[in-house]
Amino acid sequence: MIYHFFDHFNDLLGARLFTYISFRAIIAGVIALCVSIWFGNWFINFMKRRNITETQRDAKIDPFNVGKVGVPTMGGLIVIAAILIPSLLLGKLNNVYMLLMIITTLMMGALGFADDYIKTFKKRKDGLNGWVKIGGQVALGLIVGLTLRFCPAVTMHEHVTTTMENNIVVVDQSTQEPVKSTQTTIPFVKHHNFNYADLFSWTGENNKYRFGWIFFVILTIIVVAAVSNGANLNDGMDGMCAGNSAIIGIALLILAYTSGSFVWAEYFDVMYIPGSEELVVFLASFVGALVGYLWFNGFPAQVFLGDTGSLTIGGIIGVCAMMIHKELLIPILCGVFLMESVSVILQTQVYKFAKKRGQHIRVWKRAPLHDHFRTSVDQVLKNDPTCRILFKGSPNLHHETKIVLRFCIVTLILAAFTILTLKIR
Repeated sequence: MIYHFFDHFNDLLGARLFTYISFRAIIAGVIALCVSIWFGNWFINFMKRRNITETQRDAKIDPFNVGKVGVPTMGGLIVIAAILIPSLLLGKLNNVYMLLMIITTLMMGALGFADDYIKTFKKRKDGLNGWVKIGGQVALGLIVGLTLRFCPAVTMHEHVTTTMENNIVVVDQSTQEPVKSTQTTIPFVKHHNFNYADLFSWTGENNKYRFGWIFFVILTIIVVAAVSNGANLNDGMDGMCAGNSAIIGIALLILAYTSGSFVWAEYFDVMYIPGSEELVVFLASFVGALVGYLWFNGFPAQVFLGDTGSLTIGGIIGVCAMMIHKELLIPILCGVFLMESVSVILQTQVYKFAKKRGQHIRVWKRAPLHDHFRTSVDQVLKNDPTCRILFKGSPNLHHETKIVLRFCIVTLILAAFTILTLKIR
């Protein structure tokens, strides 16, 4: 809103500042940080006054006797408010990428809130039906994928060349017209663009693009569901999900800035996506909101994200990666989320497979993976004396602050490596 106001009075002294992405992004990040801290303090006090808090969380597995009972949940509302306020104030509200990110935040926030509401107020431990969650993620994936397919404002230049006109750098339109495409970035490959339509060349020249877009929409659904569920699993320790996601957000911000700037797109030889630079403002709000939330969520936590926050965070990351066509970098950038998801899948499938044969086998002491490092073998054997653990690891238990810090360090390394893929080919 503020952007459009100053854009209308562009000739006023200082109004031109709001046309610069860097200025709006910095201001958005600062506002998100302040909103997160201010609203977070009010929200925590509000929840405590009404006794809307955790009644049982990690009580049986915490080896350091740190109380988790009595801590307010649904803290994702703090993050959502801190993201939306600066985005609405400083973003271009007629930009399709900004609108899709706002829709993503609201949809995933509503889905997570419904789950937390059922758990907290209805006292149903299982929360929202799993198929309803999947349905919400599929719906979001369809909205994003189909919008990217049919919205005329969504275009790209596979390769961009710039020229100077009146001392201003502009895109040389003669080199390539903006097109709709299912191109994506493949890491470590020179001229590292790949078109999903090429997978369907056997269907004929006309049909391959149709099938390419169908594949792209399906992939969007898979990425949104996978990343949101991975973030949800990662939300198990104080500061874990917010800390990792803030680092991932910074990496996505850099990638979005590169894709939205024809100067940097030409330099790194990546696809130029007109309009995607607006994602920088949103992602700055995203990072600012998470850093502000860590003010309260650092150990010992004063508030928990809940599904309201974790599903929203994962949805934002997944949708943003799809919009800038960097989805194949997600396994690297979100490697911690991937490890958490794989650890749960392995634990569940191996346990079920062994149980059918009359055995009790666990891959880890406990899943998701971060719980493995704070659970002792004795705790597992106490509940299941016949259980055999394949990877017992060190007998020394780690405090959750050390586990969170080490996971964040791993994410920082993966984020740096993701950025380096722009040059490593």
